[in-house]
Amino acid sequence: MSSKVDEALSYEQARDELIEVVRRLEAGGSTLEESLALWERGEELAKVCRRWLEGARERLDAALAEEAEEDEDE
Repeated sequence: MSSKVDEALSYEQARDELIEVVRRLEAGGSTLEESLALWERGEELAKVCRRWLEGARERLDAALAEEAEEDEDE
């Protein structure tokens, strides 16, 4: 479940933090516990990004549908 803080993140903020999490995981050197915490954080950030992208897709689809409807009315 996402926190209120995560919900307030912009797409760019979540993406940038996710990039940092991945970088840290790929670098290695973390304990198992730290790695698990990073993985969990990455999953939450990916969900935030996914919600933003799904919302953008819905807005785009709605705009395209509206445009098509206007074209049909002409």
